[in-house]
Amino acid sequence: MAANIDYSALRAQTMGAGNDEEAVTVNTRALIDKVLARYSGEWTVLRELLQNAADASASNVTIKFETVPSSTVPLPQNADSSALLKHTLLYHTIKRLLVTNNGQPFGPNDWSRLKRIAEGNPDETKIGAFGVGFYSVFADCEEPFVSSGNEAMAFYWKGNSLFTRRLQLPETQSTTDTTFVLDSRNTTSPIPSLLPLCQFLASSLTFVGLTSIDLWLDDWRLIHLNKFTAPSVDVKIPKNLETRTTEGLMQVITVMRETAQLDAKWLNIVAWKRNAGANTGLVSASASVVKGAPSSQSLRSFFSRLTAGSNSAAADKAAKEDRASQEAISEDLTGESVATVFLHVNTANVRTSANKAFSQELERATKKPPPKTTTIAILTSSYDEKAASTSTVSGAAWKATDIFSSVLPSKYGRIFIGFPTHQTTGLNAHISAPSVIPTVERESIDLNARWVRTWNMEMLRAAGIVCRVAWSGEIDSVKERLTQSITIAKKSKVGKEEIAAILPEAIHILNQFTFRESTPSSQVGSLVEEAFWTCNRKASIDILSSCGVLPSQEVRIAVDDLSFVEGIPVLPKALVEQANEFVKRLRDYGIITEITISDIKKELEAKALNGKQLVEFLEWIGHKARINEVDEYMVRTLLDVTVANDYEDAPDQGKVIVLSEIKHFVNKNKISASVPVPPNTMPFKFTKNLDREVLGALGWDDLQVVPWLRWLVENAGGRGQLSKEYDLTASPSFASIVLPIISKQWDGLSQSSKATVVELMSCRTVIPTKVGMKRPEQAYFPSVKLFDDLPAVTGLHSVKEKFLAALGVRKTVELGIVFERLMAPPEYTSDPSAPQGRWSHIDLIKYLTSIRGDIPMDDVKRLRSTPICPAEAGSPNKGTIDRYIISELFEPTDTHRVLGLQVIQWPGGYQRNSDEGRFMTFLGLKSYPSAPEVIAITAKAATAGNHLLRDRALRYFVDFYHNNKYAGTSIASITTPFLPLQGNDAQKVALPSDCVTNERAAIIGFDILRNDLHPHAEKFDVQRDPPIAWCIDRLLANPPQSTRSAKDVFGYLSTRLSAIGDTYSQRLGNASIVPIASKARNSLTGNVQTVRHVPPRLCFLGDGDKYADIFDYADFGSEANSFLLRCGSKHEPTTSELAQIVVREPARIFSVFQSPERYLDLLRTLADAWPILKKDKALAKEMKRVPFLLGFKELSSAPGRVEQNQSQPIDVAEGYDVEDDIGVKTYQLAKAHQIVIADDMISYNLFKDNLLTAPFENSLEDFYFSLGAPTLGSVVEEKHHIGDVTEDQAGALKLKKLIEERARLFLHDIPHDQIKHEAKWLEKNLTVVSVRSVALRKSLKGTTLSHNARITAATLYDARRGQTLYFTSAKYETFQVSQAVVTLLLLRPKPQQAMLLDMLLNTGLQGLRTRGYNVERILRQKANEVRIAEEERKKQLDEEQKNLKEQERAFKELQARHPVRVQEQVSMPGVFPDSPDRNPAAQSLQISQANGDEPQRRPRGLFSEFTRRLGFEDGRRSSSETNMPSMGTNSQGSNEPPPPYSQDDGQKSLTTIKPPKPVTAPHQTQQNLVSAIQASRPYHSRSVVAQPSVNEVKETQSYCDSRPAQNITFCADSSSGVKIFLSNDLADKDRFMAQNSSAFNAFAAILLDCADAFSLPRTSVHIYYEGDSSTIAFNYNKALFCNYLYFENLHLPAVQQGRKADALVYWWVVLCHELAHNLVQDHSSAHSYYVESFVQQYFGRIASKLDRQGQGASSMAAHSIDPLRPRQQPLPSLLDV
Repeated sequence: MAANIDYSALRAQTMGAGNDEEAVTVNTRALIDKVLARYSGEWTVLRELLQNAADASASNVTIKFETVPSSTVPLPQNADSSALLKHTLLYHTIKRLLVTNNGQPFGPNDWSRLKRIAEGNPDETKIGAFGVGFYSVFADCEEPFVSSGNEAMAFYWKGNSLFTRRLQLPETQSTTDTTFVLDSRNTTSPIPSLLPLCQFLASSLTFVGLTSIDLWLDDWRLIHLNKFTAPSVDVKIPKNLETRTTEGLMQVITVMRETAQLDAKWLNIVAWKRNAGANTGLVSASASVVKGAPSSQSLRSFFSRLTAGSNSAAADKAAKEDRASQEAISEDLTGESVATVFLHVNTANVRTSANKAFSQELERATKKPPPKTTTIAILTSSYDEKAASTSTVSGAAWKATDIFSSVLPSKYGRIFIGFPTHQTTGLNAHISAPSVIPTVERESIDLNARWVRTWNMEMLRAAGIVCRVAWSGEIDSVKERLTQSITIAKKSKVGKEEIAAILPEAIHILNQFTFRESTPSSQVGSLVEEAFWTCNRKASIDILSSCGVLPSQEVRIAVDDLSFVEGIPVLPKALVEQANEFVKRLRDYGIITEITISDIKKELEAKALNGKQLVEFLEWIGHKARINEVDEYMVRTLLDVTVANDYEDAPDQGKVIVLSEIKHFVNKNKISASVPVPPNTMPFKFTKNLDREVLGALGWDDLQVVPWLRWLVENAGGRGQLSKEYDLTASPSFASIVLPIISKQWDGLSQSSKATVVELMSCRTVIPTKVGMKRPEQAYFPSVKLFDDLPAVTGLHSVKEKFLAALGVRKTVELGIVFERLMAPPEYTSDPSAPQGRWSHIDLIKYLTSIRGDIPMDDVKRLRSTPICPAEAGSPNKGTIDRYIISELFEPTDTHRVLGLQVIQWPGGYQRNSDEGRFMTFLGLKSYPSAPEVIAITAKAATAGNHLLRDRALRYFVDFYHNNKYAGTSIASITTPFLPLQGNDAQKVALPSDCVTNERAAIIGFDILRNDLHPHAEKFDVQRDPPIAWCIDRLLANPPQSTRSAKDVFGYLSTRLSAIGDTYSQRLGNASIVPIASKARNSLTGNVQTVRHVPPRLCFLGDGDKYADIFDYADFGSEANSFLLRCGSKHEPTTSELAQIVVREPARIFSVFQSPERYLDLLRTLADAWPILKKDKALAKEMKRVPFLLGFKELSSAPGRVEQNQSQPIDVAEGYDVEDDIGVKTYQLAKAHQIVIADDMISYNLFKDNLLTAPFENSLEDFYFSLGAPTLGSVVEEKHHIGDVTEDQAGALKLKKLIEERARLFLHDIPHDQIKHEAKWLEKNLTVVSVRSVALRKSLKGTTLSHNARITAATLYDARRGQTLYFTSAKYETFQVSQAVVTLLLLRPKPQQAMLLDMLLNTGLQGLRTRGYNVERILRQKANEVRIAEEERKKQLDEEQKNLKEQERAFKELQARHPVRVQEQVSMPGVFPDSPDRNPAAQSLQISQANGDEPQRRPRGLFSEFTRRLGFEDGRRSSSETNMPSMGTNSQGSNEPPPPYSQDDGQKSLTTIKPPKPVTAPHQTQQNLVSAIQASRPYHSRSVVAQPSVNEVKETQSYCDSRPAQNITFCADSSSGVKIFLSNDLADKDRFMAQNSSAFNAFAAILLDCADAFSLPRTSVHIYYEGDSSTIAFNYNKALFCNYLYFENLHLPAVQQGRKADALVYWWVVLCHELAHNLVQDHSSAHSYYVESFVQQYFGRIASKLDRQGQGASSMAAHSIDPLRPRQQPLPSLLDV
């Protein structure tokens, strides 16, 4: 495909041509045939004619088939009407079809449209749109005839063209009807099937305005259809319904509902099947034959075997009924049957809102605008109307005839566009949309064309909305019937009976509006369904539920049997099952949901459950919880709101069960089901059918014995709801039931549960005894018979003994009784047989030991608290009178006696392991003294001065520490001092916490434990060191007063560093504890040393040579210093501390240092740390505010050297010695903004007497600048005065190039954050201008001091040029240039940086390389550019040399095979000395040529035509000049471009015919061309000055070789390196260069492309400009010069537009001409020969270059002309070549 063709221009050119126009012809017959091919449906002709009748407002249509008899089957003789009708149907063929309607007759427009194809009805309210419907009559009719009113029209063919004739009918033949007469194309068409035809006619009457249709067959009226319509009623549109469609094109305004009645009367033959037998006229249904019967029958029989059973029986029944029906029909074919059907139609008035653009596009597609309003009708069959329709069918053929099968949508509805189409709706309803745009054949909806698709989709969405309104009407009728039913039944709410009665109708409605996939386009049904479900603003739809018709948001789907919440409206089960597709849609669209937990909760909150419902509820929720369908939280929520009534027959006697309080259920394996249970336990009758897992899922536990017992106990004694029979403390029978239950569970109870049971029952009368109900402690086992009157247990035979024992039932007699009855004196004993005398404590112990296992714990406690044993009184056999509690006594051992302890009196020897010994130990007899007791002995002995007892007690404590387990005793709880201390005072004792074992702690004032006890310090809980907090408190309270004491104290504390945490270190660091010795002068005593204390954080360790004058330093040794380091001391102050003290006391520190250099050292330290210091915002702010910076003011030794308003050149190099001007520097402290940074030494030297300057150090200057010190450049105001711009700007270009080159080297080592602009920025934004003078005035801001000076360079911003560097053209200082440029490159330039740039500008690249600069990149870049170009050129030349050698070898082989007749070769003109044809014969030939013998001219061809057109003819004109005046000063005012060369081709014919000469070898010619190219060289001089000359050429008598003079000077280089020379006569060269710089670069690119075609060195091509010269180009000493003047006038506009082909060809030929001058100087025939040779040799390269540029070599061929064709007019330029 062509890439650059302007087709708009090409079309305009075609339309503007003068050729004749031609009309487009149409083959009418072919067009109609192709249109008819689109009409693939049945009854197309009748449908179109019926539609025309409806459009004409007809009410009646009559259709008549006229037949012709069969030529082979004669009419039956004496046949009745029925036989004649059957014969006609079977054997007659159609002759003519007549269709008549009583609508409006045709008007002029109608007649006009009738004969024009594709011009539809322009009335937007009519259905016709395409204008091709009438032409469907040509399917069977060749020449139709139409009669309407008083006119008629006949159609006839002439070849393939259709013509019409109209006739004005006379009044006698006029009629109000319109008749279409369609004669059959042939008379072989049979009569169509009657039943499908009648069904089609019945459905056609549905939505159109027709009221009756008659179908005739000859003289028989086969069927009569009639339609009646009842008055319509308005349908209320629900308020939440969105009546506007998605894209806003349609809006439903109103909806009306009407009922229509269709009556049909037809002859029985309509239902008769034509395949009747010959004899009976009938064939059984099983013998019916259709197309493909054998295969279908076999398949049917095959599948019938697979589905045998009920299906086959049903088929047999249907076949039997069909046979009976056909028999009845055949008996009377002319008999009549009638049927009636009722239609339910909802018609909506729809308003359209199409914008102008949409209307225009739709009108373009349909040829009529969209209607403003339209209608959409929905036909449905209500339940009652369907039943009525079924009941009104009568006649012999009603069973076999279903005339209205396509009228009522039984399975699926259709889209009606006036008449039914093939498109189904997807639901059981017909949709009539007359404004829907169909396809051409009107069988489908057009959903392809863009604008038509949008319109139709909106119409279908509007249909969906109307369906929703129709649904609402149907459901409202159901709702009204329900209301009437409950009103009649006098009920308050809907019951199951009313729902069941209305349910079939509701199911019918739901199935009627159930959407399925529509065919053939599924998108139709999808659009209608989407609109149906989404048009409501709320996701809700009214629907029948168990509580009546309700919004779906209030109705649920019941998935389980939830009879316990019968108040929730749910869909009836039959409705869900029989209308499952509709219900599925409800779920899919989220309109209805299943019953949720929230619904159940709401219902449970509303009412209480009865017993049955409670059981059902528990079963349901338990099951759901067990299978994890309901989480624990939701179970708890439902239970919290559920309440039930626990009654059966007597509601007043029941109780309320609150399930939120239920926590337990009864486990009959643990607790009997007959006993009462607490209110938080569900009664067993409600849970008996539920397993434990279900109840556990409800969060309930089985009722445990302990809670149940507690409830029984708490409600005993009439305190609760329990009756007396269930009183555990008063009813022995109930106790006999409860105690076995508990006893049975006793072994499984935990210890805590057992303890609870004991606690509940031990203090209550729950044990039945023979003397009544007793507490367990009052009852005895039956086995206890010590006394007869004891209350023994009775009636508890199945109760475990261990359970009773745990309750406290006694197995032994109480000690009180024993003490009373067995230990009393004889006179008080009631039993005369009792032993006489008292028992001793030894006898008592032995008795108790014998019954030890049966002694209750309470008795044991009493034994332990009763004083029953005496102590030893001096000997084991003697006891004290007083009795002691047994736990107050120790075992009788010698160790205990030595310590003075009371031991039990036990004569005869005490044995610890005997039964009595173990029992006494059990009662509390002590085996050894406790640690507190031993310590008490020690303390008491120490206080009394009994050191022996004290030491014995300490030794006992140490020796028996482990055996007696004293380690578990907390010694810290002892409050009495008992440990002896180290020292001479033996009476002094201390607590373990008051003494330590580390003797170094004594320096702080702590007591030290006695040395012999140090190994046992851990046993006494004595620490090695005191707590660190105590040490710190004592240190703070009494800090050391001398260096020695500090060394000891700090040295000891250094051993405790691990215990000193951050809190202690901070506390110590801020406390004044470090003694600093200082000397004070006393007038009486002289120097006195005083001690002051400073905090460790303010103290530094070491000698402090550097900052000892301003900080406190101390040195206590490495050990003590480690402690101070932990407390915050440092060896040297941090920079932050230095900054803070300097900021706080700058004057003091400066005076202490007594030297500016020391203070500067301090500032240097701060400068180095500034990146860290500035992070402290407060400190940085203070540093900027406080005058702590040191500045100096230099007082000049030669005052008055710089005066106010002094004017002189700024030159520090001549006559000025810097050292002679060094003045006196005075230093002073100042704020940052009061000190300037000397960034300009020249300005500094001018104003230094008035400046407070920062030190000349980079780091300090950066530091001062960061704090806000201004630079000198910012306080010195400069004003420049720029002189006139010089004419010669060559120096400016050179200087700019030098600056750009050196800027890269300069910025290489500069940090990136100091760079303002990169070197690339200079290339784009810096302009360098040469001027005659630059003046500068400097003024110090805030003073009257100023200075005027002459300078040589300055940078200023110019609005036109941008940043501009002005420099004096005469002589400029590179240092001043550097000063000016460095301000553009750096953010804050420094003097040494300007010096660096000055050195780079003044030093060549080689010099910079010797100084270590990396200039290799620059040198390599330049060398690479040259080397690559040269290598490429040499590569091409090498290829050419290689080709030349191949040509030479081939030529020699040719010469060897075919030797020439002349042995001497003729030398080529202008041959080089080293040419291969350099030989004597050639020299002699040259001599002959010099004498006038010209070599034979070669035949002229394409390339010779090039040179001829350019004026390069042999000896005609100079190749370098033309007589054309300057392009800018054409005196004649001609607008034609200058011709490149003379076009005078007055060629003289050769009269002398010489014998043929030898042909020059081609390789020799090419070698000369290559040599000519290699001879080209660059021109290195700055000017070209050549005198004019004229050489006489002797080839002709009238030709002279003229060369004009040149006077040009080098001015600049192009961007590609081509040198540019300008005429010396040009006034303003700089301005000319600036205006034409881009054009020069474009010209250079053209020339370099041409040079590359020859592999010519690029440096040998030059550009020059001479405005008054007639020279296009010249060759000066083998350097080629091309005149820019001709490029500007001939080619510049085209090149700027991207069209370079003409320029490349032109200047390539020019270079061919000039390269030929490298071989021949004069314009001779030899020169022309070489020009043509160059063109011929290198044409392929320039052609390929043009092809690569997308313009092709054809550009050249397009410019070539036939050499033999005469020239009509002179060619103005090379563009025509």
